[in-house]
Amino acid sequence: MERIMNIEEVSDGRKYGLEDMVKVGCNDCAGCWDCCQGMEDTIVLDPLDIYRMTGGLGKSFGDLLDHAFSLGMVDGLALPRLRVDKEGERCVFLNAQGRCSIHSYRPGICRLFPLGRMYEEDSFWYFLQVHECKKKNKTKVRVRKWIDTPRPQEYESFLLQWHDFLKETRRLADKPGEEEKRREYALLLLRIFYERPYDTEGDFYEQFARRLSEAEEARCAV
Repeated sequence: MERIMNIEEVSDGRKYGLEDMVKVGCNDCAGCWDCCQGMEDTIVLDPLDIYRMTGGLGKSFGDLLDHAFSLGMVDGLALPRLRVDKEGERCVFLNAQGRCSIHSYRPGICRLFPLGRMYEEDSFWYFLQVHECKKKNKTKVRVRKWIDTPRPQEYESFLLQWHDFLKETRRLADKPGEEEKRREYALLLLRIFYERPYDTEGDFYEQFARRLSEAEEARCAV
């Protein structure tokens, strides 16, 4: 999901890469869970999130759709989002002690926070959202360590591929006519990237590459 913002108003003005140090360390968020509540339905999940969470929880996408995920239209696409407890708008995976119960397989956006990503033509860079985390006296952490994702270069390549694919697919939604075909394609993408089970013991990036090829081929018919 793309956001329109004035980067100068929300960041410290720096561009960060994987090997850069950034002030995000917050003592393991001890006693604080502000970022896990009041989030409404803003945490859109990508295919790697589903691969991780279905594997970590040992449940299918369909099983989790009942209580952990919700579906919504995002830029003309049907994409899953993390559910919140409507009473307090808390993440459904926040436990009674205010800790993340799925921390080892939490979504990528949660791993990133309070960093953001700014996409350019064929790349992206990280920026620090200076108004998001309320913790004081934060320490410097290397970006690679902060996002806590194995094979970070492959992860970044996946993010670029996914971002570019969604951007191209969104352009279909802007074209007049053929609404029924676009709805059918949106549902097909939901099946290809989310509903169809992943082999959570196998390599995600290889599985994603095959699914991306299938989705791009199907897009040619829309």
